[in-house]
Amino acid sequence: MPHETGLIATIALGLTFALFLGLAARAVRLPTIVGYLAAGIVIGPATPGFVADLEAAQQLAEIGVILLMFGVGLHFSPRELADARGVAVPGALLQMACATLMGWGLARLMGWSDAAGIIFGFCLSVASTVVLLRALTERGELATTQGHTAVGWLVVEDMAMVVALVLVPVLAAVTQDRPAAGLVIGMGGAEGVALMLLITLGKVAIFVALMLVVGARVLPWALSWVGRLRSRELFSLAALVTALGIAYLAYVLFGVSFALGAFLAGLVLGQSALSQKAAEQTLPLRDAFAVLFFVAVGMLFDPLIVLHQPLALLGTVLVVLIGKTVAAYGIARLRGLETKAALSIAAALAQVGEFSFILAGLAVTEGVLPEAGRDLILAAAIISIAVNPFMFRVADWIGRRA
Repeated sequence: MPHETGLIATIALGLTFALFLGLAARAVRLPTIVGYLAAGIVIGPATPGFVADLEAAQQLAEIGVILLMFGVGLHFSPRELADARGVAVPGALLQMACATLMGWGLARLMGWSDAAGIIFGFCLSVASTVVLLRALTERGELATTQGHTAVGWLVVEDMAMVVALVLVPVLAAVTQDRPAAGLVIGMGGAEGVALMLLITLGKVAIFVALMLVVGARVLPWALSWVGRLRSRELFSLAALVTALGIAYLAYVLFGVSFALGAFLAGLVLGQSALSQKAAEQTLPLRDAFAVLFFVAVGMLFDPLIVLHQPLALLGTVLVVLIGKTVAAYGIARLRGLETKAALSIAAALAQVGEFSFILAGLAVTEGVLPEAGRDLILAAAIISIAVNPFMFRVADWIGRRA
């Protein structure tokens, strides 16, 4: 019987091109991420030949984010995350404010509205979970002070993105003088927005409380019970069900992002004596889907934007590589981190993340952000992700000089 093969073709050709272009990148001493991104461009709609299923690729990339955040959560404890809050919470909020302000200024220079500028800057302020965690893992810094701080930084950014996704339709309604979907009937604009924010934050708080109170007791016990059966297959399946299932329920029931749900699942499951085994069993899938994440990002890139809007693209990339880096370094130093740790965090945050694509797409649909803004964000993401390993080299060089 004939059947659809779009998903199979996307996985097969995506990984095949990623392998060969990753090998080519390594041969010329470039990061393998550059090869993975190039593979996405090759099978994307911007180049001739085979065009992979973009929607399927994005969902595969989302699975990669879920598994990666689950693995990170397995290596953390609630105490370690709490210890990093003194730097991570104010640091993330201040750095996002600085990047948003710089993005707004650039948007105003391009003649965009204030609302478009705010969304544009906010999209540039959020870093990629996959890129940051991959870089810290390869450098052996995930379990260090800067690693804990960076993960806490990511969690704060993720929660801020949840709030931003709620506010975009409201911002569109205010700027376009139309009623916003989701506001309570009979309430004024300000009251309706405040109620939506309270509901959103309340859902997040309930989910976090359930995971830290109930999940911390049930999940480790359940994993240990499956482990006593001495079946590697069932144990691997239990770990995957925990990561994907809780991430999905968090998104559907509480409006929490997949990444945050998976991270909290790993965080509470990490209290089990078998957490290290769970991390090892899911590692191959994490690596494969992380590669598919970079392929999916590459598929979104339109190389023609380099010719059509070179100055705007240059300004956007400078905001990400220079503006965010300087802001993150300064804030980390002000919060008491040593020079080396502050430089590592600054370099890790000098890129644009996957949640920015979601926010930019929603803003374009709502008519707040022009399509050129989304294209600039995607192009800046590609460039910043590709050069992120070099940012770490520069940070190391500065650290040695200092």
